[in-house]
Amino acid sequence: MRKRTTRRGVRKTGTSGSRKAVKAAKKADKKAAKAIRKGEHGRITPGNAKKIIGVAKVVVPVITPFAIHAVSVARERYERMRAHRLGVPVDQLGSFTGRGAALHARIAGDGEALRELREQSASGEAAVAEQYAERTAARLAQLTSAVRAAERMPAQRRKSAHRAVDAELGQIEDDLLGRFGVARPRR
Repeated sequence: MRKRTTRRGVRKTGTSGSRKAVKAAKKADKKAAKAIRKGEHGRITPGNAKKIIGVAKVVVPVITPFAIHAVSVARERYERMRAHRLGVPVDQLGSFTGRGAALHARIAGDGEALRELREQSASGEAAVAEQYAERTAARLAQLTSAVRAAERMPAQRRKSAHRAVDAELGQIEDDLLGRFGVARPRR
């Protein structure tokens, strides 16, 4: 079988794709060598800066709304997660900040439970429930002050104060559950 000939002679063998790749690689090498000779390799030049600004003028207005939306969605999810972890509604999340936020949220929840206990107590038990609620509300106020004061303490002292408040809240919550008629959890 004969090879086809062109005006210049024998036709080259091989695929045209590999020839194009070799040619493109040579062209890129020449461009890189030229940039190195000029001293522009790896530097920002006025030409490169103009190209970047031109691209930014087109891309930034398109991407900005998506970025703002993504940030707001991420923040909303984070706030929902924090509110869920503290056991409070999202709109009350701002009331419980700092390192003692979880304790403040528990104290607020116990205060709500005391108000419900006052409302639900029968007429015969109303006086006893009222006395208990007053004593416990005063103790919760003291615990709130203790948590607030612990915010300014060194880390080790703050943690021990928070553990003490946590233990007292556990006792108060156990007692509240007993007064609501719920069996106390075994420890």
